[in-house]
Amino acid sequence: MSAAAEVLFDRLGGLGVVTLNRPKALNALTLGMVRSIATTLTDWSSDDSVKLVLIRGAGERGLCAGGDIRAIYEAAVAADCSPITFWREEYDLNLQIANYPKPIIAIMNGIVMGGGIGLSAHASHRVVTETTSIAMPETSIGFIPDIGGTYLLSRQPGEFGTHLALTSGRVGAADAMMLGLADIHISNARLPDLFNTLFNCRFGEDVSGAIGLAFSALANAPERGRLADSKDWINQAYAANSVEEICNRLSRRSEPGAKGALAELMRNSPTSLKVTLRALREARRFGQLAPCLEMELNIASHCLFGHDFREGIRAAVIDKDRNPKWSPATLEEVTDAMVETYFQPTPALATSRE
Repeated sequence: MSAAAEVLFDRLGGLGVVTLNRPKALNALTLGMVRSIATTLTDWSSDDSVKLVLIRGAGERGLCAGGDIRAIYEAAVAADCSPITFWREEYDLNLQIANYPKPIIAIMNGIVMGGGIGLSAHASHRVVTETTSIAMPETSIGFIPDIGGTYLLSRQPGEFGTHLALTSGRVGAADAMMLGLADIHISNARLPDLFNTLFNCRFGEDVSGAIGLAFSALANAPERGRLADSKDWINQAYAANSVEEICNRLSRRSEPGAKGALAELMRNSPTSLKVTLRALREARRFGQLAPCLEMELNIASHCLFGHDFREGIRAAVIDKDRNPKWSPATLEEVTDAMVETYFQPTPALATSRE
């Protein structure tokens, strides 16, 4: 399938519409899609007739499940650096969306994972519905939260972001709004009304005001989330400076959620857990998206040819036995020196530019 078919672009009055068009693959991103979206957004940014942009996914299952992870696995096995090119251009697109001079409305209904979060959570207006399921599964496959994930998660109140990153957590609409990943809840049934209202913005000078009026008319309160009631134990446990101490604190808590979080940590890659915690703390210090993306690209290039990333994908996607054999197998075996290597420049980055 060509990139032109994988992502569709429409002009409806002053509304530019980007539709990810791989519904059978849950709209997983390819390099061709990333390049097409980036080029079109660049064109629309200087086109005065385009007043605002809408990003959505085709089909009923969700906006986007992230990158094509099977293709990334095959490249890693073949010692092919092409995924680094994909990540570099994807992250550039994330930054382009974050800095876009016109409003971008992202419809985050259904499943939103990995690259789908990168396309939507950096937008100026982020819409969730009752079907929204935002997932951060990276540490469960030997990777790190990328697409600006370290930036987004490090900015969340308290230690909620650390909890989501390390457990490979999943949140619905209410929690996404509480954590600053989304702005407004509109029921799925009202999305066509939103689309029509945005289409009518083409005649208005005050586009932001028109968007605000549309949200006011269509928004409704989501069902209560799960995380708000877990604030105390999450903040106490994840404020620790090491993954080992986080696990110790979780083990001493009586709440079922804390016990469940500990079980999730024990299933995830020990190396990814430690690298992710360090990256989140670095991102908090950076305080800006661009340096976080640069850090993530360097770490991702290390992960690409490391054991755990390939093993995590194998267990989750290729063989689907859900039984990854991590190496090192325990937190204690992952030394500070091992973690430090992920933050050093990697030759794979230079190779991918050639």
